[in-house]
Amino acid sequence: MLRIAILVAGALGALLLALVAFGYALPVGHVATRDAVLPAPPERVFSVLTDVEAFPTWRPDVQAVDVTARTPHVQWRERGSDGTIAFEVQESDPPRRLVTRIADRTLPFGGAWTFVLQPVDGGTKLTITENGEVYNPLFRVMSRFVFGHTATIDRYLGDLRLYLQ
Repeated sequence: MLRIAILVAGALGALLLALVAFGYALPVGHVATRDAVLPAPPERVFSVLTDVEAFPTWRPDVQAVDVTARTPHVQWRERGSDGTIAFEVQESDPPRRLVTRIADRTLPFGGAWTFVLQPVDGGTKLTITENGEVYNPLFRVMSRFVFGHTATIDRYLGDLRLYLQ
């Protein structure tokens, strides 16, 4: 019985070591893009994207938002299902383009989202491009093969679409 337990523990350890080694072989950076047509004009969509204090009303994964600065760029801290994450606006060109970035350098991931808004048939085509970075090699494997690089964007677009209907 002890021999089986040792073999199982050894196999699990070898698997974990192989996953970490594979994670180191994957690139730290990735680019993921998704788009959706939303039932609101670009001005309305841009307003929702930039009203960070209202995020808890339409994003179920965000419990609270604390705005930490308004100048020179808006900075805020989201508390929710992913923990506490600090963000900042890097670029804002209403109602066409918005770039936000994770401002917390202590996390195992980081990066920026670029939002591009285009008017289409009374609505808005919103394209979100994530220029992400995953620093932890095990999380890199999970992000690429388990969750998928677009999982957060897909959830965000789904929540936004529901809110705008």
